[in-house]
Amino acid sequence: MIDNALIALDALFDPMRLAALFAGMLVGMVFGMLPGLGGVAAVSILLPFIYYLDDYSGLAMLLGAVSVVYTSDTITSVLLGAPGSPASAPTAIEGHALAKQGQAARALGVGFLASMVGGLVGSLVLFFAIPIAGPIVLMLSTPELFMLALVGLFFASSMIGKDLAKGLAAAALGVLLGVVGPAQAAADFRFTFGQVYLLDGFSLTIVALGLFGVAEVISMLAQGGGISHQKMEVTQWGEGFRDFWRHRWLVLRASLIGVLGGFVPAVGASASTWVAYGHAIRSTKDKSKFGKGEIRGIAASEGANNATVISDLVPTLLFSVPGGPAAAIFLGALFSFGYYPGPRMVTQNPDLMFLIVWSVALTSIVGAALCFAITPMLARLTRIPFAIIAAPLVLVMVIGAYQATSTIGDIFMLFMLGALGWLMKHGGWPRAPALVGFVLSSPMEQYFWLTNQIHGWSWLTRPGVLIIASIIVIPLLISAFRKLRQWQSAEGMTEPDAPEATEECNRSVALMLAALAAALFLYALWETFTFNPASRLMPLLAIAPGVPLTLWLVLRGVREYQPDLGRDAGELKILAVLLAYAVALWAIGLTIPTLVLLCWMLLAQAQMRLWTAALYGAAVFGMIWFLFDVLRGDPPVGALIPLN
Repeated sequence: MIDNALIALDALFDPMRLAALFAGMLVGMVFGMLPGLGGVAAVSILLPFIYYLDDYSGLAMLLGAVSVVYTSDTITSVLLGAPGSPASAPTAIEGHALAKQGQAARALGVGFLASMVGGLVGSLVLFFAIPIAGPIVLMLSTPELFMLALVGLFFASSMIGKDLAKGLAAAALGVLLGVVGPAQAAADFRFTFGQVYLLDGFSLTIVALGLFGVAEVISMLAQGGGISHQKMEVTQWGEGFRDFWRHRWLVLRASLIGVLGGFVPAVGASASTWVAYGHAIRSTKDKSKFGKGEIRGIAASEGANNATVISDLVPTLLFSVPGGPAAAIFLGALFSFGYYPGPRMVTQNPDLMFLIVWSVALTSIVGAALCFAITPMLARLTRIPFAIIAAPLVLVMVIGAYQATSTIGDIFMLFMLGALGWLMKHGGWPRAPALVGFVLSSPMEQYFWLTNQIHGWSWLTRPGVLIIASIIVIPLLISAFRKLRQWQSAEGMTEPDAPEATEECNRSVALMLAALAAALFLYALWETFTFNPASRLMPLLAIAPGVPLTLWLVLRGVREYQPDLGRDAGELKILAVLLAYAVALWAIGLTIPTLVLLCWMLLAQAQMRLWTAALYGAAVFGMIWFLFDVLRGDPPVGALIPLN
């Protein structure tokens, strides 16, 4: 094994292959910093070029791209509050809150170091696990996979916040969004309303960008000024290094969670990151800072998502089952170079296996170093009026969303989900459980249906299921025991509450959202009677708690109602402008609506001088057309007045 590893290392250090690796790394860094694009877009861009290279160089280029995406997207998540990829949403929650407090350098330092360690841990685990990874994965049948998904949903409950009803309703709403489209267990299309666009369901990228990215842009635009209202030092990384060292064992545990998540097909970085984030909350005595700028949340989520990158390739290489979208493209590249993944690949192509290990390890270190180098320049963005940054940011998010199906429905859903994210933010509903429920709905349904078809209900007694279930049961028993002791204690001390992760609630928005959600759940309940029995299960798992919870929130909202909608009138105006922009894109195409939006943001919101705004707007508009060209996609064409 050592000989094969050294041969692979020597092959990688060929100048041409190193150049290919670092070229891919630079592309991955750029696309990681662009919200909504990430690893899939990066490897898609590089795919035509790898066929001009030899097999090792071409595969190294792809590995360089995917290995640094979750490192560089930390920059966007922290500075702008828009997740660079769905798996970086926890970093956006905690890191952006710290950036607003003038502690962006601290958040970025911990994020970069945790990402580096996550990549190295993933490489190290795969280095030693290559001979035994196949049997380990084969031990996990559908009951164990279903229980792993349940564990993810359980850890999501730790992000519910102080208002249990709103948190559970948000999780149920996320699951309901996740079951739109084709059913896993029957020939049914659910909640499509006769729209072709909804036949494939919602894109994870659009859901993450809408709930978090668009909602944050609206709030920051209305607030005015820069992202941070406090001066920050971005050249002194001491505090970030100290925080990382203080939480080094948390980073290591989160990295191992990420490795495990990558081993399981369909779970991937998005779910394992939330599991690691939930573990950080569960393992912390004082939970009050989560959602408001807790460095432990960044350490855990960044360690997990980078570790998942390489472990995603385990099912890809051993069983031809991609662990994620980027891994699916990598699988296609393997076939094109004449490699046929399977259990025998470990013995037939050991050099290639170790090439993957070395490539990810090297780019994890170099990528983190480059991020440290460029951050002092990028962190100056936090002092620039946000409206100047928002102009290209919104348009890049539009491009990122548009890549899902290249239809106008992508853009409509981006801003509609942005409106939902804004309602949740101001109505006191935490958005994180909604995203977790959306991510886990598909694998949970698939695994649960297969489990019952194959094993009936006897799967509940399987040893692996009981072991995994103990991850849920043991913390619950410990929590119950602690509360019992507190109840018996004469001091009457209580455990700190779970993180709220929400700002002060707007009572009018809370009532409006509760009524909207209740109507949605009730309609979904009526609609499920038209489904096949096998395709009703997962929607009913969301509807059963969703209906009573939202009706209770409506009654409570009526009792607590205050006419305070006007205090967020500025944000409502911005939301209306963005929705009008989506309608205009559908009606008359990209050019005129985008120019009008740029004029409004730069002249009215940022109050730039005319000539400065014209030059900057032209540069932004040119960048948008360039991205469409690079991504080999056609921009939206107007339905009423076609311009192209």
